[in-house]
Amino acid sequence: MELNIRKANPSDMKSVIELIKELAIFEKQPDAVVTTEQILIEDGFGKNPAFNVLLAEIKNEIIGMALFYPRYSTWKGKALHLEDLIVKHEYRGKGVGTVLYRKVMEYAFENDLKRVAWEVLDWNTVAIDFYKSTGAEVFDEWRVSQMGEEALNKYLEKI
Repeated sequence: MELNIRKANPSDMKSVIELIKELAIFEKQPDAVVTTEQILIEDGFGKNPAFNVLLAEIKNEIIGMALFYPRYSTWKGKALHLEDLIVKHEYRGKGVGTVLYRKVMEYAFENDLKRVAWEVLDWNTVAIDFYKSTGAEVFDEWRVSQMGEEALNKYLEKI
């Protein structure tokens, strides 16, 4: 298996959105994806790109991706958020995710970032065990909080 890792370009966003949808199904949220190929192109490749994407390919077929973006820690300084790391179902367990993960960590190291953070679902024990094996800490006591667009609008209407 000859694996190639490269930065994504706008023409790759169709494949990226397909991977995002596959991840949503894996995470038991099949209807959660509202972003589109066009939004990814605008947000990722405009004047101030909001994110970076690394792609994994075999024979020019995109089989995985890692999407990440800058973050700031008041405790540590410049950091990175790994939003998604996904490998097509048929290529899982072959080391593709490990290579993508390592490339993200290398990016953080090469850019002198002080931390890489991400979320993992508590039932995804394969991922949790992998992350721990690499030296990452998986915190049970921290809770992820989010306010979606609808909740944000309702909250601000009350003010």
